Amino acid sequence: MVAGAVASEDVAVSDPRRGSDAVSFEAARIERVRPATSEPVIRTEDLARIYKMGEVEVRALDGVSLVVAPGEFVAIMGSSGSGKSTFMNIIGCLDRPTAGRYFLDGVDVSGLDRDQRAEIRNGKIGFVFQSFNLLARTSALENVELPLIYASGGQSAKDRAERARRCLAEVGLAGRENHLPSQLSGGQQQRVAIARALINDPKLMLADEPTGNLDSKTSEEVMAVFQRLNDGGKTVVLITHETDIAEYARRIVVFRDGRVVEDRPSEQRRAIGAVSAGATS
Repeated sequence: MVAGAVASEDVAVSDPRRGSDAVSFEAARIERVRPATSEPVIRTEDLARIYKMGEVEVRALDGVSLVVAPGEFVAIMGSSGSGKSTFMNIIGCLDRPTAGRYFLDGVDVSGLDRDQRAEIRNGKIGFVFQSFNLLARTSALENVELPLIYASGGQSAKDRAERARRCLAEVGLAGRENHLPSQLSGGQQQRVAIARALINDPKLMLADEPTGNLDSKTSEEVMAVFQRLNDGGKTVVLITHETDIAEYARRIVVFRDGRVVEDRPSEQRRAIGAVSAGATS
Protein backbone atom coordinates (compact mmCIF):
# COMPACT_ATOMS: atom_id res chain seq x y z
CA MET A 1 0.00 0.00 0.00
CA VAL A 2 1.36 3.45 -0.85
CA ALA A 3 2.25 5.93 1.86
CA GLY A 4 -0.66 7.94 3.08
CA ALA A 5 -3.24 5.61 1.54
CA VAL A 6 -6.47 5.30 3.48
CA ALA A 7 -7.20 1.76 4.53
CA SER A 8 -10.15 0.16 6.27
CA GLU A 9 -10.41 -3.08 8.18
CA ASP A 10 -12.98 -5.12 10.05
CA VAL A 11 -12.14 -5.62 13.70
CA ALA A 12 -13.72 -7.52 16.54
CA VAL A 13 -15.18 -5.24 19.20
CA SER A 14 -16.76 -5.96 22.53
CA ASP A 15 -20.55 -5.77 22.48
CA PRO A 16 -21.79 -4.56 25.88
CA ARG A 17 -25.28 -5.96 25.13
CA ARG A 18 -23.83 -9.50 25.16
CA GLY A 19 -21.61 -9.23 28.23
CA SER A 20 -18.03 -8.20 28.64
CA ASP A 21 -16.66 -11.53 27.40
CA ALA A 22 -18.76 -11.62 24.26
CA VAL A 23 -17.41 -10.29 21.03
CA SER A 24 -19.37 -8.86 18.17
CA PHE A 25 -18.01 -9.35 14.69
CA GLU A 26 -20.41 -6.87 13.19
CA ALA A 27 -18.45 -4.72 10.78
CA ALA A 28 -16.60 -2.04 12.69
CA ARG A 29 -15.02 -0.07 9.90
CA ILE A 30 -11.95 1.82 10.97
CA GLU A 31 -10.47 4.25 8.53
CA ARG A 32 -6.94 5.29 9.18
CA VAL A 33 -3.72 6.20 7.41
CA ARG A 34 -1.21 3.42 7.02
CA PRO A 35 2.34 4.51 6.27
CA ALA A 36 4.35 2.45 3.82
CA THR A 37 6.89 1.71 6.57
CA SER A 38 6.59 1.47 10.31
CA GLU A 39 9.28 4.12 10.83
CA PRO A 40 8.08 7.75 10.87
CA VAL A 41 10.00 10.30 8.83
CA ILE A 42 9.87 12.66 11.84
CA ARG A 43 9.51 11.68 15.48
CA THR A 44 10.19 14.15 18.27
CA GLU A 45 10.00 13.38 21.98
CA ASP A 46 9.62 16.24 24.47
CA LEU A 47 11.77 18.62 22.43
CA ALA A 48 12.94 21.71 24.28
CA ARG A 49 15.07 24.58 23.01
CA ILE A 50 16.20 27.13 25.55
CA TYR A 51 18.07 30.31 24.71
CA LYS A 52 19.86 32.28 27.40
CA MET A 53 19.74 36.06 27.21
CA GLY A 54 21.90 37.17 30.09
CA GLU A 55 20.28 35.69 33.18
CA VAL A 56 16.96 35.17 31.41
CA GLU A 57 16.01 31.84 29.85
CA VAL A 58 13.69 31.85 26.84
CA ARG A 59 11.96 28.54 26.12
CA ALA A 60 11.48 28.67 22.36
CA LEU A 61 10.26 25.04 22.44
CA ASP A 62 8.70 23.50 25.52
CA GLY A 63 8.12 19.75 25.36
CA VAL A 64 7.12 19.20 21.73
CA SER A 65 6.26 15.61 20.77
CA LEU A 66 5.19 15.06 17.17
CA VAL A 67 5.14 12.24 14.63
CA VAL A 68 5.03 12.68 10.85
CA ALA A 69 4.51 9.47 8.88
CA PRO A 70 5.85 8.81 5.37
CA GLY A 71 3.67 10.41 2.71
CA GLU A 72 2.10 13.05 4.95
CA PHE A 73 1.68 16.72 4.00
CA VAL A 74 1.80 18.75 7.21
CA ALA A 75 1.51 22.51 7.64
CA ILE A 76 3.17 23.99 10.73
CA MET A 77 1.47 27.25 11.72
CA GLY A 78 1.92 29.85 14.41
CA SER A 79 2.41 33.56 14.94
CA SER A 80 5.81 35.21 15.38
CA GLY A 81 7.46 33.83 18.50
CA SER A 82 5.31 30.69 18.56
CA GLY A 83 8.29 28.34 18.12
CA LYS A 84 7.52 27.14 14.60
CA SER A 85 10.79 28.48 13.14
CA THR A 86 12.83 26.97 15.98
CA PHE A 87 11.06 23.66 15.37
CA MET A 88 11.87 23.91 11.67
CA ASN A 89 15.55 24.53 12.42
CA ILE A 90 15.69 21.41 14.57
CA ILE A 91 13.83 19.06 12.22
CA GLY A 92 15.94 20.47 9.38
CA CYS A 93 19.11 19.54 11.32
CA LEU A 94 20.17 23.19 11.37
CA ASP A 95 20.12 23.28 15.18
CA ARG A 96 20.09 20.87 18.13
CA PRO A 97 17.53 20.69 20.93
CA THR A 98 18.49 21.61 24.46
CA ALA A 99 16.58 18.57 25.68
CA GLY A 100 14.46 15.79 24.18
CA ARG A 101 15.09 13.60 21.16
CA TYR A 102 14.57 13.89 17.42
CA PHE A 103 14.53 10.91 15.06
CA LEU A 104 14.79 11.60 11.33
CA ASP A 105 13.90 8.54 9.26
CA GLY A 106 14.72 6.36 12.26
CA VAL A 107 18.06 8.01 13.06
CA ASP A 108 18.47 9.82 16.39
CA VAL A 109 20.03 13.11 15.29
CA SER A 110 19.56 14.93 18.61
CA GLY A 111 23.17 14.73 19.70
CA LEU A 112 24.98 14.81 16.37
CA ASP A 113 27.67 17.41 15.84
CA ARG A 114 27.63 20.02 13.08
CA ASP A 115 29.37 17.89 10.45
CA GLN A 116 27.23 14.83 11.19
CA ARG A 117 24.07 16.90 10.96
CA ALA A 118 25.23 18.35 7.65
CA GLU A 119 25.73 14.84 6.24
CA ILE A 120 22.27 13.73 7.35
CA ARG A 121 20.72 16.98 6.14
CA ASN A 122 22.24 16.78 2.68
CA GLY A 123 21.13 13.19 2.19
CA LYS A 124 17.65 13.17 3.67
CA ILE A 125 16.18 16.71 3.50
CA GLY A 126 15.26 18.93 0.58
CA PHE A 127 14.91 22.60 1.59
CA VAL A 128 12.76 25.23 -0.07
CA PHE A 129 12.96 28.76 1.34
CA GLN A 130 11.03 31.99 0.94
CA SER A 131 13.94 33.56 -0.93
CA PHE A 132 14.79 31.33 -3.84
CA ASN A 133 18.57 31.30 -3.19
CA LEU A 134 19.46 30.72 -6.84
CA LEU A 135 22.85 31.64 -8.29
CA ALA A 136 22.14 34.63 -10.52
CA ARG A 137 24.63 33.85 -13.30
CA THR A 138 23.86 30.15 -13.40
CA SER A 139 21.22 28.43 -15.53
CA ALA A 140 18.20 26.69 -14.05
CA LEU A 141 19.76 23.33 -14.93
CA GLU A 142 23.05 24.17 -13.22
CA ASN A 143 21.27 25.52 -10.13
CA VAL A 144 19.41 22.23 -9.77
CA GLU A 145 22.64 20.24 -10.23
CA LEU A 146 24.45 22.01 -7.38
CA PRO A 147 23.57 19.59 -4.54
CA LEU A 148 24.94 16.70 -6.60
CA ILE A 149 28.18 18.59 -7.18
CA TYR A 150 28.57 19.36 -3.46
CA ALA A 151 27.76 15.75 -2.55
CA SER A 152 30.84 14.50 -4.43
CA GLY A 153 29.03 11.30 -5.32
CA GLY A 154 31.23 10.60 -8.32
CA GLN A 155 28.44 11.15 -10.84
CA SER A 156 29.35 12.18 -14.33
CA ALA A 157 28.31 15.57 -15.69
CA LYS A 158 25.96 13.77 -18.08
CA ASP A 159 24.23 11.91 -15.25
CA ARG A 160 23.89 15.07 -13.17
CA ALA A 161 22.37 16.97 -16.08
CA GLU A 162 19.92 14.16 -16.82
CA ARG A 163 18.72 14.03 -13.22
CA ALA A 164 18.37 17.81 -13.13
CA ARG A 165 16.31 17.78 -16.33
CA ARG A 166 13.96 15.18 -14.85
CA CYS A 167 13.49 17.27 -11.70
CA LEU A 168 12.79 20.42 -13.72
CA ALA A 169 10.25 18.53 -15.81
CA GLU A 170 8.61 17.26 -12.62
CA VAL A 171 7.93 20.85 -11.50
CA GLY A 172 6.69 21.94 -14.92
CA LEU A 173 9.83 23.62 -16.26
CA ALA A 174 10.78 21.36 -19.16
CA GLY A 175 12.26 23.57 -21.87
CA ARG A 176 13.51 26.22 -19.42
CA GLU A 177 16.73 24.44 -18.45
CA ASN A 178 19.05 27.08 -19.94
CA HIS A 179 17.22 30.13 -18.61
CA LEU A 180 18.97 32.31 -16.04
CA PRO A 181 17.01 33.30 -12.90
CA SER A 182 16.60 36.81 -14.29
CA GLN A 183 14.78 35.31 -17.29
CA LEU A 184 12.26 33.51 -15.06
CA SER A 185 9.28 34.78 -13.10
CA GLY A 186 9.15 34.53 -9.32
CA GLY A 187 7.01 31.42 -9.44
CA GLN A 188 9.32 29.78 -11.94
CA GLN A 189 12.34 30.60 -9.79
CA GLN A 190 10.66 28.98 -6.81
CA ARG A 191 9.94 25.90 -8.90
CA VAL A 192 13.64 25.74 -9.81
CA ALA A 193 14.33 25.81 -6.07
CA ILE A 194 11.85 22.94 -5.55
CA ALA A 195 13.55 20.95 -8.33
CA ARG A 196 16.90 21.55 -6.63
CA ALA A 197 15.42 20.26 -3.35
CA LEU A 198 14.28 17.09 -5.17
CA ILE A 199 17.58 16.25 -6.83
CA ASN A 200 18.84 13.98 -4.02
CA ASP A 201 15.48 12.21 -3.66
CA PRO A 202 15.08 13.33 -0.02
CA LYS A 203 12.97 11.59 2.60
CA LEU A 204 11.60 14.97 3.68
CA MET A 205 10.69 18.12 1.76
CA LEU A 206 10.92 21.04 4.19
CA ALA A 207 9.43 24.30 2.89
CA ASP A 208 9.81 27.52 4.91
CA GLU A 209 7.25 30.13 3.82
CA PRO A 210 7.72 29.12 0.15
CA THR A 211 5.00 31.51 -1.09
CA GLY A 212 6.04 34.49 1.03
CA ASN A 213 7.43 36.43 -1.96
CA LEU A 214 4.70 35.44 -4.42
CA ASP A 215 1.30 36.80 -5.40
CA SER A 216 -1.83 34.74 -4.81
CA LYS A 217 -2.05 33.21 -8.31
CA THR A 218 1.61 32.24 -8.35
CA SER A 219 1.28 30.87 -4.82
CA GLU A 220 -1.45 28.53 -6.06
CA GLU A 221 0.82 27.26 -8.82
CA VAL A 222 3.66 26.60 -6.38
CA MET A 223 1.35 24.84 -3.93
CA ALA A 224 0.06 22.72 -6.82
CA VAL A 225 3.61 21.45 -7.25
CA PHE A 226 3.85 20.48 -3.57
CA GLN A 227 0.47 18.75 -3.71
CA ARG A 228 1.50 16.77 -6.78
CA LEU A 229 4.78 15.73 -5.15
CA ASN A 230 2.87 14.66 -2.05
CA ASP A 231 0.38 12.73 -4.17
CA GLY A 232 3.40 10.90 -5.58
CA GLY A 233 4.49 9.87 -2.08
CA LYS A 234 6.81 12.67 -0.95
CA THR A 235 6.63 13.70 2.70
CA VAL A 236 6.18 17.48 2.87
CA VAL A 237 6.37 19.75 5.92
CA LEU A 238 5.36 23.33 5.23
CA ILE A 239 6.08 26.23 7.60
CA THR A 240 3.63 29.11 7.14
CA HIS A 241 1.68 31.78 8.97
CA GLU A 242 -0.96 31.99 6.24
CA THR A 243 -4.15 30.03 6.90
CA ASP A 244 -5.10 29.79 3.23
CA ILE A 245 -1.69 28.32 2.36
CA ALA A 246 -1.87 25.84 5.24
CA GLU A 247 -5.15 24.53 3.83
CA TYR A 248 -3.29 22.99 0.90
CA ALA A 249 -1.81 20.48 3.36
CA ARG A 250 -3.57 17.37 4.67
CA ARG A 251 -2.80 18.08 8.32
CA ILE A 252 -2.36 21.32 10.27
CA VAL A 253 -0.28 21.67 13.44
CA VAL A 254 -0.45 24.96 15.35
CA PHE A 255 2.27 26.22 17.69
CA ARG A 256 1.89 28.75 20.47
CA ASP A 257 4.41 29.71 23.15
CA GLY A 258 6.69 26.85 22.15
CA ARG A 259 4.03 24.15 22.39
CA VAL A 260 1.68 22.32 20.04
CA VAL A 261 -1.80 23.62 20.82
CA GLU A 262 -3.65 22.10 17.86
CA ASP A 263 -3.10 19.10 15.60
CA ARG A 264 -5.91 18.29 13.18
CA PRO A 265 -6.68 17.17 9.65
CA SER A 266 -7.24 19.94 7.13
CA GLU A 267 -11.03 20.10 7.11
CA GLN A 268 -11.38 22.10 3.92
CA ARG A 269 -8.31 21.07 1.98
CA ARG A 270 -7.72 23.18 -1.08
CA ALA A 271 -7.01 21.09 -4.16
CA ILE A 272 -5.65 22.60 -7.34
CA GLY A 273 -4.65 21.32 -10.74
CA ALA A 274 -1.21 20.46 -11.97
CA VAL A 275 1.17 23.10 -13.29
CA SER A 276 2.02 22.74 -16.95
CA ALA A 277 5.45 23.29 -18.43
CA GLY A 278 4.16 26.36 -20.19
CA ALA A 279 2.98 28.17 -17.07
CA THR A 280 4.45 31.64 -16.98
CA SER A 281 3.92 32.67 -13.37
